Formats: sequence, C-alpha cells, structure tokens
Amino acid sequence: MSKFRWHLAALFAAVAAMVLGIVVVPAASGAGGVSATFSKGSDWGTGFEGKYTITNNSTTALTSWTVEFTMPANHRVTSLWDGSYTTSGQVVTVKNTWNGNVGVGQSVSFGFNGAYTGTFGAPTNCKLNGGSCEAGGTNPTTTTTTTTTTTTTTTTTTGPPPPPGKINLGYFAEWGVYPARNYQVKNIDTSGSASKLTHINYAFGNVSNGQCTIGEAFPAIEKAMTAAESVDGVADTWDQPVRGNFNQLMKLKKKYPHIKVLYSFGGWTWSGGFGQAASSPAAAAAFAESCYKLLEDPRWASLFDGIDIDWEYPNACGLSCDTSGFSAYKNLMQALRARFGSNYLVTSAITADGSNGGKIDAADYGGAAQYLDWYNVMTYDYFGAWAAQGPTAPHSPLTSYNGIPTAGFNAEAAISKLRSKSVPASKLLLGIGFYGRGWQGVTQAAPGGTATGPAPGTHEQGIEDYKVLKTKCPATGTIAGTAYAFCNGQWWSYDTPQTIASKISWARGQGLGGAFFWELTGDTANGELITAMRNALG
Repeated sequence: MSKFRWHLAALFAAVAAMVLGIVVVPAASGAGGVSATFSKGSDWGTGFEGKYTITNNSTTALTSWTVEFTMPANHRVTSLWDGSYTTSGQVVTVKNTWNGNVGVGQSVSFGFNGAYTGTFGAPTNCKLNGGSCEAGGTNPTTTTTTTTTTTTTTTTTTGPPPPPGKINLGYFAEWGVYPARNYQVKNIDTSGSASKLTHINYAFGNVSNGQCTIGEAFPAIEKAMTAAESVDGVADTWDQPVRGNFNQLMKLKKKYPHIKVLYSFGGWTWSGGFGQAASSPAAAAAFAESCYKLLEDPRWASLFDGIDIDWEYPNACGLSCDTSGFSAYKNLMQALRARFGSNYLVTSAITADGSNGGKIDAADYGGAAQYLDWYNVMTYDYFGAWAAQGPTAPHSPLTSYNGIPTAGFNAEAAISKLRSKSVPASKLLLGIGFYGRGWQGVTQAAPGGTATGPAPGTHEQGIEDYKVLKTKCPATGTIAGTAYAFCNGQWWSYDTPQTIASKISWARGQGLGGAFFWELTGDTANGELITAMRNALG
C-alpha cells in the first residue's frame, strides 16, 4: 500500500517581461534601497541548492517583487519554492507568490534546486524589478516603464498564504470519496489542512499496456458532487466538462493557489505495468508521452503540476515480481523528465528497504535522482500482521533497536543507504503513516510479543486510522521513535503528534527536503497530524 509540480500558469508568462534582478550584497553594507543576495547551500556534484534573499532597506514597504537572473551554460533550475518561475533559455524569472509583502527592514527569500554539468557557476545578470540589485537601487514600489506596451495582470488569492519552509505533501486517495470513508476534497479545506499542505499527490492512476490511464473514472471525473460536497458550495451539473475529484481539486487550488497537485501512478495494486513501460527506450518514451497527454487533457489542464511514479518495485517483488533490470527505473525517469521538461515536477515514491542487498540495491535510484525533483521514501509498513504470529514490531521505526525483526528495516538505514548512492538529502522526503498496524491475541505490552492474528480494523484487518486508534487504543510507550499501544489483548503501533515532531526534527537535522504522509483520511477532523507535521517542518 503505497502512499503517494511545477506546471506554471500562463499568468506568469504574461508578466515575464517585467524582470527583477538579484545581486549578492554584503550583509553589513547597511545601504538604503532594496537588494537581493544569492547564496548556495549543499552541492552534490551534479546539482545544488540555491537561495535568493530580498531585503528591503528602503523607506517604503514592498508589496511585490520580480527577480531575473541568468543561469550559466549547462546549468538549469529543476524546482523552485516560495515563488513562481518561468524560463527563457538560460534566463529565469521569478515572481512572488505568498511572500510579496516585505516591510521596511525586513527580508524574504525563495529557494531552488539546480542541476549542472562540469563546474558549478553562480547565477549572473541579476535584476530586481527591472533595476539594480544592489542596496541603494530603485525602490521596488516605483513603476519603471521599459517598453511602449503596458501589461496589467491581476491575481486573486482567496485563501491564506502557504506554509513556509520545507515540503509537506499528503496523498489524497481516489476511493476515499465513497461512502465507507466519505472523505471529500472539501474536507481538506474544512479540516484546516489546505493551508498547511504544500503538495497533494492524487492516488492512483493506472499503468496499463505500458500507458498512463485514469484509475477509476467515476470518482476521478464523473461523480456529480452535491453542494454540500463541493469546495465552493456549488453543485455539479450534468453538462460540465469534468466533475468528480478532478473538478474539486481545481476548485481547491483556486482557493489555495500555493498548493501543487501531482498525479501519482502505480501503487501496490497497479505497479505491474511499469515493467512493460520500461522495456525499451521507445516504450519508455511512449509511456512518458501518454502520461503527458493525460495530465494535459484540456478538461483539467490547470490541475496537475507534475507526475509521481509509485513503482512497487523495480527489479524486485511487490504484488508481482519485476525483472526489468537494474537500469530500467533510471531509464524510465529519464524519459519522463525529457517529456515533461523543467516546468513540471517529476517525483517518485520508492522503497525504504535499507537492508543489504534489499530493494534499494535492486534499482539505480542514485542514477535516477538527477531526473527527479524528490523521492517520497516510504518509511512505513516495515512490519505488520501479515506475520500473523508476530513478533509485534512498530511498522514505521525511525531507527533500529535491539530485537528488530529485520536488519535495515528502518528509516535511518534507508535514508543512509540512499545518500550513500549520491542521492542529495534535499531530494529525500521522510514518509509518515496516518494509520497503525496491529495484532490481537498478544499478552505482553512490550514489542516482540507473539500474537494469534491481525487485530480487527474498521476497513481492513490489521490496520486502523490514527483518528480511531487515538481513543480506541491510546499509546502506552514508544520504540524506535514510534508510538505503540497495548489494550484488550491488541498491540498497535502508529505515529502521534509527538512522535511526528521527533521524526521530523531528525529529518531536518539530516537536511531532508521535507516529509509526506499516507493518507488524508486517517487524520482527525481538525487535521491534528498535518498540523504536527507543519509545525515541525517550520
């Protein structure tokens, strides 16, 4: 059960002529005006993390900004946050999103990941609102006419500003809208979660005959939502181009423009088609083309900002076994990036098997990283009641511990192994499960006990949502960074707001790019776990 953009709106292209430059300015200069400073973070030989800081030392508050800079030859921006960008050749133009207001004496920033070949070079030719980037330059609230044509662009934002800091991504399960769970896109808004998420992965699209296809058409594009189910309170009509979850997600994005939505393909059930898609360069290119056309369908062309590939598992066994070879995964990611280009996000949910010779070692995740914006590392489902007699063990251990049933089955081992394969830490997201796994017939509270089978669950044996477990079987201890609970002969492990904070603190210390979770329906009605993630991510 696997749990898991940057498609830039034409709006920003319309104002690409209004350029804003950034120049590195000594922090102690103290000069008036506005300035922009470039700084480089980590560098992994084929890419780097960069940041521009815009400082307002003028006498007037800044209400918007635009930054333009030129990337050296053989350099490109692969992803960018806290801003929206367009590219023309090597010239990158960035406009503010939620962070346009810069008070006197204050600063804001945007960050990006870049890829390069050869020797690293810093961006050049920076401009700030079309003028000098140096402190003492033109006040950005002053209008400067550079052409004979004036373009006015109005952007309406009805939601609150997006959360700052690192990626906080959640999966929306297509089937959650059915009566059994009755979790609608609207609930992302009413729970208070929309303002705390940066990205949503829509799960899942299918992979059939080597092509991307819609998973279930009814919930995705056909289900007529009532006014009560709709994000904006307007019921669907029979003659509109698209209904269902796709339409509701477009409404959610209109209300919360900072949210990026990716279409996730595969998952535990639908990963069997990836082998065919990766069987040859021609097959990989055809697969990428089919995915691109599906995301660009005119009926929902404004919805998706990228694609997520959840292949379980390349050159290894999941529901079925794949024998496509060590390089197949890398080749498929290369084909996707070639088709989607730099203005779409291309990401992938991957195994967290950190054991020697395990699933991470089976495919070229290190080589594929150059084509991806990030990996969603599925650091959960390590242990569960598929081993009906136990031993009881936390399904999402952060670290190893004495008595762990399988060496390398923990988040720390998985992240360490991926980094040893030269995957940048900033391209790794830590996975959090919004559910628990449990056994029954257990006689001891401590981990490692025997059991008679899976504990009963609301929807499936051996698994239960956090929102149920927090009161049904409250946590009685922690092991390897994860909570566990013993009640009425049942033993459960799951994450709580406290363990989430601890895990994300660890992830920040490792320099990871953020965190993600599977999936939205497991949280409480007021988004308790999402709030914990957002607060911990900063």
